[in-house]
Amino acid sequence: MIKIINSKDISLEDIFIRNLSLPDVSGQVAEIIRNVRKDGDSALLAYSELFDGVRPEPIEVTEEERREAFCSVDPEFIDILKEAAENIKNYHSRQIQSGYVISEKDGIILGQKVMPLEKVGLYVPGGTASYPSTVLMNCIPAKIAGVQEIIITTPPGKDGKIRPDIVAAAEIAGADRIIKCGGAQAVAALAYGTESVPKVDKIVGPGNIFVAEAKRQVFGAVAIDMIAGPSEILVIADKESDPAVLAADLLSQAEHDRLATAVLITDSAELAQAASKEIERQLSALPREEIARASIENNGKIIVAESVEAAIDIANRIAPEHLELFVDDPFKYLNRIKNAGSIFLGKNCPEPLGDYFAGTNHTLTTSGTAKFSSPLSVEDFVKKSSYMYYSMEALNAVSGKIAYFAEKEGLHAHALSALIRSKRQRAGD
Repeated sequence: MIKIINSKDISLEDIFIRNLSLPDVSGQVAEIIRNVRKDGDSALLAYSELFDGVRPEPIEVTEEERREAFCSVDPEFIDILKEAAENIKNYHSRQIQSGYVISEKDGIILGQKVMPLEKVGLYVPGGTASYPSTVLMNCIPAKIAGVQEIIITTPPGKDGKIRPDIVAAAEIAGADRIIKCGGAQAVAALAYGTESVPKVDKIVGPGNIFVAEAKRQVFGAVAIDMIAGPSEILVIADKESDPAVLAADLLSQAEHDRLATAVLITDSAELAQAASKEIERQLSALPREEIARASIENNGKIIVAESVEAAIDIANRIAPEHLELFVDDPFKYLNRIKNAGSIFLGKNCPEPLGDYFAGTNHTLTTSGTAKFSSPLSVEDFVKKSSYMYYSMEALNAVSGKIAYFAEKEGLHAHALSALIRSKRQRAGD
C-alpha cells in the first residue's frame, strides 16, 4: 500500500525519489555512438537487427508508406489528433518572439534577431508503447518557430514498419521525414549524420535510459531539450476532495513507469486514509497494475500537512513535474506556486488533459529542475544573435573609454583595436 506520513516526519528531499540507482550504460552508449559515426547506415541497420529484431529497408518511411499508414488509422482518432493539434498550435503560437532594434543615439544601432533552427531531430519512443502525443507536442512548436526540416526517429516494429498512429500524428504535425530507427543509435545518427539521416542542430523528445545517456553524450555536438527523469505528479487536495478522483489522478502517472513518483499532500488525515483505500481498489483493475503498483509502493506517498498553504510550501521545495491544485478556489493560491513544470488548477483538470489535449506542452521539467527551467516551447527551436552598428563619430566618442577598460584587464590588443581607427583617421587628416 501507499505510505501515509505526517509532513513533520520526513525530509522534503526524500519525498521524491530522485537519486535513483540506475544502471551505468555510458560505456555501451559510447560504443554505439562511435560505431554510428564510423559506419553510418550500416551500423544503424545492424543495431536495429540486434535490438529490434528487424533490418528496416528502406530505413526512411516512404511517401507511399506514410499514405498507407495514415489511411489505416481510425478516422475518429484522426479527428481527435487534429483537434489536439489545433489546441497545441493555438497555445504555442502566443510564444513567437520578435527581434528588436534600438536606435536612440545618433550613429548607433543595436539589435537582436531571432532565427529558427535549420534542422531538428525528434526522438519518439516505440516498441510496445506508442506515443503520438509526443509527436504533436514536439513537432508543432518547432513548426511554429519556423524550423526548416523536422526529422523523426522511432523504432520499427517486427514487421519493419512504424506504428500508423505515429505516422498519422507526424502527418498532422508537419514532420518532414521519419526514420525507422530507435535507441542510442538514432540519437547518434541525428547528432553526427549518416548516409540517410541528416545531422541536426537539436535533438528533442523522451526515451529510455540509453536514449537519455546518448543525448547527454552528444550534447555539445548538438543541442538537446533536457535529460528527463521518471514522471512525477504531486496533488495538493483539501479535505472536501473526492478520494476516488485523487486516486485516479495519482495512478495516471504511476502506470508510466516503476520509477515514477506519485504524491498526494492533504490537510485531512481522513482523506489520506480514504485515498489510500481507493488507490488499492483501482490498482487491481489496471491493465498495467504491476508497473503502477511498483511505483506506488516504492515511491508513492500521502503526506498530511497542516494546511493547503503548508502543502504549497512543500510543493515549492519539491518543484514537481506535474502539480495538481485540487481545491475549490485554485486561483486564490496560484501566485503562491513558484516551482512546477505544469500547474493543473481546480478539481476538473486531470493531468491527462495536459498530456493530450488542452494545448499546453507535456514535455516538462523533472527531478526538481522546475526551479530553474521551463516546459518545451517555441523558444526551444529558435536562436538569437545580437548585432550593433557604430558610425565613426560614435566610435570616436567612446574608444578611449573602451581602451581604458581593456587596459584595466591587461588586454592591450583590445585597447589597440578600440583606438586604431581613430588614430588612422587622424593620420590621414
